[in-house]
Amino acid sequence: MPPTRYLMVDGHGDPNTDPSYAAALAALYPVAYALKFASKASGHDYVVPPLEGLWWAEHMASFTDARDKTVWDWTMMLAVPDWLGEHDVTAAVAAVRAKKTPPARLDDVHVSVLDEGLCVQTLRIGPFDAEGPVLEEMHSEFIPAQGLEMAGRHHEIYLGDPRRAAPEKLRTILRQPVRPAGE
Repeated sequence: MPPTRYLMVDGHGDPNTDPSYAAALAALYPVAYALKFASKASGHDYVVPPLEGLWWAEHMASFTDARDKTVWDWTMMLAVPDWLGEHDVTAAVAAVRAKKTPPARLDDVHVSVLDEGLCVQTLRIGPFDAEGPVLEEMHSEFIPAQGLEMAGRHHEIYLGDPRRAAPEKLRTILRQPVRPAGE
């Protein structure tokens, strides 16, 4: 994967129950749309890309076996086109801050480059809570069988809106950065 710039917000805890997760998204999307509209006004329109997330925990079993989301750390992300610079992001944050009630976690929005390099990924269709067996197979069977080992945080790309799609129809790209084993 090539290096990619993202708007990011970091957090910890269960995305289904921890209010900081919803607050992170409530800060991320207004900045992304402010960037989009500013870019469109300057002649470069684009579609706000799908939400992405990096997920990690001290023990990988919290993703594959127990699914203990209370111990998960996360970074939620929206890709930023290369033609938008730091000044554009600063202006977008300022525009969102100027609104009547700016999002609570607006100060947590930052821009970083994610450079994952070599990755293994698969498209999964179904509810998020049923990902465990696919991740277990990817981590414990497929990756080692290719002479690779995990080399970064688990990455998910959400191709549908869970508020609008039935859980059995959700589409998620599950991505894992890897490197040759032993490097």
